[in-house]
Amino acid sequence: MKNTTWLALGFVAVVLGVIVYSTFHQERVRCQVCMSFAGRRDCRTASAATREEAQRTAISNACAQLSSGVTETTQCENTRPESVDWLH
Repeated sequence: MKNTTWLALGFVAVVLGVIVYSTFHQERVRCQVCMSFAGRRDCRTASAATREEAQRTAISNACAQLSSGVTETTQCENTRPESVDWLH
């Protein structure tokens, strides 16, 4: 093989290695959020890079189970969570 082919393969391997490493070695924050909406209750767990993202994702996941339609989903997501537990 030509030297340029080896260089290209090496570059691709390094880029893939960086992507895999950064994906699996990030500090993650996990939380469980319980929501009550329209007489129903649901708890969901989510993880993300920040506390805000983790909580927002857990709220959205819970509200997806509790509501139907854009209006109800927005109302549910603007409701204060019943509980938020930060997990390790």
